[in-house]
Amino acid sequence: MLLTDITYIPYCGIFCYPSVILDAFTKQVLAYVLSESLELDFVLETVNSLIETYGISLDAETLIHSDQGSYYTSKKFRQIVGESNLRQSMSRRGNCWDNAPQESWPYER
Repeated sequence: MLLTDITYIPYCGIFCYPSVILDAFTKQVLAYVLSESLELDFVLETVNSLIETYGISLDAETLIHSDQGSYYTSKKFRQIVGESNLRQSMSRRGNCWDNAPQESWPYER
């Protein structure tokens, strides 16, 4: 299972936004893209980077889990995931527990 989310990190009076995909079991960062804006493209770059790097080992049993944010419900994101034969999963509305390791990613030690 893979987990994905966007984090807001304050930096020198502005925010930077890492889009990260983690392995849920090892908590290893498998793909990430850092952006200065919240445009959809950097989330698409993250999943494309994952597919480019790990494509051979990803299959129909691979589950990519996220919240119900507009990035992950977008037509483009769903299309990339579907064309790569990954399975998409999303948290129920208001339920962050199943995505908690990703939600707290930069703060875990």
